[in-house]
This record gives sequence, structure tokens and C-alpha cells, in this order.
Amino acid sequence: MSETNIILTLRQCHLCPRRCGVDRTAGALGYCKSGIKPLVSSVCIHHGEEPAISGEKGICNVFFAHCNLRCVYCQNYQISRNDGETVEYEYNKDRFVREIISVMEKTKTDMLGFVSPTHFSLQMVEVIQILHRQGYTPTVVYNTNGYETPDILEYLADYVDVYLPDFKYSDNALSARFSDVANYVEKTVDALKLMYRQKGAKLTLDNHGIARNGIIIRHLVLPGYVENSKGVLRAIANIDPDLHISLMSQYYPPRPLPIPELNRNLYHAEYEIIIDEMETLGLENGWIQELESAENYQPDFDRRHPFE
Repeated sequence: MSETNIILTLRQCHLCPRRCGVDRTAGALGYCKSGIKPLVSSVCIHHGEEPAISGEKGICNVFFAHCNLRCVYCQNYQISRNDGETVEYEYNKDRFVREIISVMEKTKTDMLGFVSPTHFSLQMVEVIQILHRQGYTPTVVYNTNGYETPDILEYLADYVDVYLPDFKYSDNALSARFSDVANYVEKTVDALKLMYRQKGAKLTLDNHGIARNGIIIRHLVLPGYVENSKGVLRAIANIDPDLHISLMSQYYPPRPLPIPELNRNLYHAEYEIIIDEMETLGLENGWIQELESAENYQPDFDRRHPFE
């Protein structure tokens, strides 16, 4: 996609399945409340991803502001919400690239992650292209909520090494209630199938156990919604049971929520049911979090280093 086509795409934005159609180049804001310049909340080293992503050196993560979903329980709500104040900085390309290079060189990592990148995916590619021209070829991790369009995923095929998508729901009634989107399931399943066609089920690791190519599908188990998680696992098994899964227990209510059942952490018994379901379905590849992980993942984006 040329720079001209990027501008044309943003003049009638269809980057995500919401297909708002607004002219972001003229300052119009769609659902994600984002214009043409990237809004970045943090560029920082992060050691809390899956072992195959963070490794010993960590990953340089770019956290974009805003989102194309509105998950009521979002643990990054300081930066992801589309109403109210967010922690965000408008970046030009030069500043963007400088900060990424600074973090990678300081920490000696060659892993680069883009978190919640969908609404800035075209600008992300521009940054990757600049890095390549300057001699930097990091392993690029696309850390998405899974609500993606086929056109954009096809475009990203030459730039993304590791897809790290969420698969949140197997029930559109829940996605509508919790994330304000009525067609999450079918759009995300289609996106995962396309990622799978691009990468296959194999996760390519280097000699240090770091992922260099492939897919890792994340699922955060929500308290009180065991059947939703079972449905997610079945859908993944239907694509390919050899896919790598990161089963996450780190849920915690980031603030008082209007949904009573979400105002608690996950019970051990709930999580065990989902682990048993994984085993029953033959989903043997990936990672299972310790239940206590909710205490360790509570970022504060008001700090320069949100995870310290």
C-alpha cells in the first residue's frame, strides 16, 4: 500500500470492521476517536508478556491510545477509553522511530510489539519501513484485540512476524454487552483464520526460545463466564488444535464496574474448569498463567515506565 493509498484509506476509514467511513485526514474522528497522527501512550520495555515474547531482555512495546472496542473491564483503560481523558501523546514519525530505537538499543532487545494497533496499523507500517531503512529489523509482534479486517491483515503480512491476537468471546451477546460490538465472534474467527493461513500453526522459536514467526492466541478468562471461555477454546480447536494459546487468569476489576459479576477476580475453580477443557480438546501448545498473576499485572500509564 503506497503513501497515496494510505491517505485515501484514512479519508474513508475502514481499518476495522466498524467501517466508520470518516475522513481522518480532515480531522474527523470515528469510533476510536483517532485522527491521522499516531496517539501513543508509552514506548517502553515490557517483561510481562509470554516467555516466548519477552524472554530475558523484554520487548519494546508501543502502547497506542484509544481502541476500536470499549471493553468495560479493560485493564489498560487509562489509555484505551474513547471518552474522558487518556494518557496520550501525538507523535510524528521521526519522534516515533527515535523512541523505539532508544528503547531497543538501551535494552539490547530485537523484539518490537505494537499494542492495540488496529486503528493506527497503517502508521505502524510506515514506522517499520523507516526502521528497516535505518538498518533495524526487529521481530514485529502485532498485539491486537482480534477485531480486524481481512484487507488490513493481508497488507500486514509482509510486516508482522508474530500475531498476538485476543480471542475474547464466543458469544456475541457478551461482546455487545461488554465491548460494544455485536459481531465480534464472526469477525475475529475470520481474522484468526486469515492469520492462520499466513503463518500456520507452528510457532518458530530461535535458540533462546524467542518467537520469531507464528501466532499466539490469547484468551482472558472472565469471572462468571466459564461457558464463554469453553466456546472460545472449541473455536480455536476447530481451526487447528496445534495452535499456541496463552490462557490468561490475570483479570481484575480496574475500577468499580457497572456489571456486578465482573467486580471480582477469577476463582480457582473457574480457571481449573477451563484448563481441563483445554486438555479435553487436545490444546497442548502454549502457556497457562498462575492464578496470582492478577496481582502482578496492574500498569500505571501515568508513570514513564508503566510496569515498574
